[in-house]
This record gives sequence, structure tokens and C-alpha cells, in this order.
Amino acid sequence: MITATMVVATVPVTDLERAKKFYGDTLGLTFLWETAVAVRYRCGTASEISVFRRPPVTTEHTLAHFEVDDIEAVIQDLVAKGVEFLDYAEGPLATTGHIAQLGPARGAWFRDPDGNTLGLRQA
Repeated sequence: MITATMVVATVPVTDLERAKKFYGDTLGLTFLWETAVAVRYRCGTASEISVFRRPPVTTEHTLAHFEVDDIEAVIQDLVAKGVEFLDYAEGPLATTGHIAQLGPARGAWFRDPDGNTLGLRQA
């Protein structure tokens, strides 16, 4: 069994400076530290996300999602900062106002500048 104090999501990016602006300025995550190849941010009270430089890769799934208390307010804030949300017309992720109903939870998805899919989730 793994005994861990936290799990850190890791997201590949091609340009650390561009990623720092997006994750730090646009998303408003708290900067923790930086190396030549990675930047670490705090998300909430006990979660962290690490963005690390690597050649371009293609991902087709959500790499990380942020648990939020007010998904509409977060969407409104991010849209005002230029974030474009992914909308789906049919299937289990059909969205209205960028939000899909996921059982008792609701979710929304967007991409970072490298095309990595990130999500919001409100329980």
C-alpha cells in the first residue's frame, strides 16, 4: 500500500513561461517553486500541480480537475480572462452554459495553452 501525504497532478507543457502566465495569472494558483524544467503550484489547502517542460504530446483526457464551490462563478471569471470552455452537444457530457450534469456533481472543461484538458467539478 502507498502511504502518501498528497498526490500531485503533473501536466506536460512546451513553454514554461507561457504556462506560468496561464496557471499563475489566469487560473490564480499559488506559486510554490520553480526549476529549469518545472513549476509547482498549490491548489487549495492540500493539493498541488506541477507543470513540466517536455516536447509536444497529445492527450485526449482530462489531466486534472479542480474541485470548486461555485462552478458558475469560476467559469464566469475564467471566461473574462479569455479561457474558452469545451462544450458538448450530446452524450453523457452534454453541456448547458459550459456545464454538464454528472450525477449529483457538475463539471466543465477547458484547455491550457498546450491543449491539455483541465476540468472544474462542483459536488
